[in-house]
Amino acid sequence: MLLSINNLEVSYGVIAALHGVSLNVEAGEIVALIGANGAGKTTLLRTISGLIQSRSGSILWHGDRELRGLPPHEIVALGISHVPEGRQIFPQLSVRENLVLGGYQEKSFTALRQRMDRVFAIFPVLAERREQKGGTLSGGEQQMLAIGRALMAHPKLLLLDEPSLGLAPLIVRKIFQIIQEINAEGTTIFLVEQNAHMALHVARRGYVMQTGKVILTDTAARLLEHPDVKKAYLGG
Repeated sequence: MLLSINNLEVSYGVIAALHGVSLNVEAGEIVALIGANGAGKTTLLRTISGLIQSRSGSILWHGDRELRGLPPHEIVALGISHVPEGRQIFPQLSVRENLVLGGYQEKSFTALRQRMDRVFAIFPVLAERREQKGGTLSGGEQQMLAIGRALMAHPKLLLLDEPSLGLAPLIVRKIFQIIQEINAEGTTIFLVEQNAHMALHVARRGYVMQTGKVILTDTAARLLEHPDVKKAYLGG
């Protein structure tokens, strides 16, 4: 098992945000986590990547490496990259500079250049705009840059938080197509997404979160047909 989360408890002060969350991600999968705003999805990703510390439970990497308590840069070094909600690129830096920051732990200039070439192959528009400031890009281009920046760390697991947020439907389809291509090249993806229809169409398995708890898990195909999921998230 690539990532195994067991009975994770997270609180903001006296307010409990995650209640005994358990889930698994196997190598090579796309796993979707869906749920309404405030369900705890972003909190879970931020806890995995070390930005928030959990109260109890475990986050195991490759079955035996405990991630709880590790600082974010060590988690990145182990092979986990996080694309945050809202993209959070550096608007005053160029596309190229944003990407270089994503690969800051790589000491080999040759390896860094190869990774950037790979990002430009995945996102040709970024190659065209490599010296353009990130803040002047369109929303879709900024999302591509955020994903590209995360790929510069050469992750085994990519955590994606709401990649479709605020984007036009045509761009959303393009982003999800790219997510599938990245996965096909060997990167495992844990996808948090309010667009349940798109997320479950690209995922192999899915989890449904509600008020800090995982309430349902199944194959993505079965979740698409589940009456509660259809009613709550698919408009049916």
